[in-house]
Amino acid sequence: MAGFYDYSVSDSKGGEVSLERYRGKVVMVVNTATGCGFTPQYKDIEEMYERFHEQGFEVLDIPCNQFAGQTPGTDEEIHEFCTLKYHTQFPQMKKSDVNGETALPLYGFLKSRQGFQGFGKGAQALMMSAMLNKIDKDYRNNPEIKWNFTKFIIDRDGNVAARFEPTADMAEVSAFVEKLL
Repeated sequence: MAGFYDYSVSDSKGGEVSLERYRGKVVMVVNTATGCGFTPQYKDIEEMYERFHEQGFEVLDIPCNQFAGQTPGTDEEIHEFCTLKYHTQFPQMKKSDVNGETALPLYGFLKSRQGFQGFGKGAQALMMSAMLNKIDKDYRNNPEIKWNFTKFIIDRDGNVAARFEPTADMAEVSAFVEKLL
């Protein structure tokens, strides 16, 4: 069975990026959006990148337009938005699907290793649960990506160590990554 390092994704220019290049690093794979209520998480992700990059932390930013059309721009427009508004320094990949027949094969692998375990507690969690219940009554029982800014953390050995939903506290995500470094 294939592992994390056996996959590849396309960069924003269409070039192939083998995930083998991330061997021995801690990687956050995140499906992002430019017009979402969670978009400000780019600030937290960039802070993590700046803080942990020298210790072997990488971000695999995969813009996705599958959730309420919240990433409508071209790859170039998305990159410009992120660098101007959030000063992101990590590379962005080509806008891609994370669910369905056209989903990146990488996402099939990630979801098979870490399924959906809930949105946690709090107002955002309740809002997400209510919204998703209208879209998919069975959303709790399938591993599909539920929304933008779902994060998978890959450890230095290529294992999918955790999945954080967009409602997760970014301080918790950062603490988890720091533990792996």
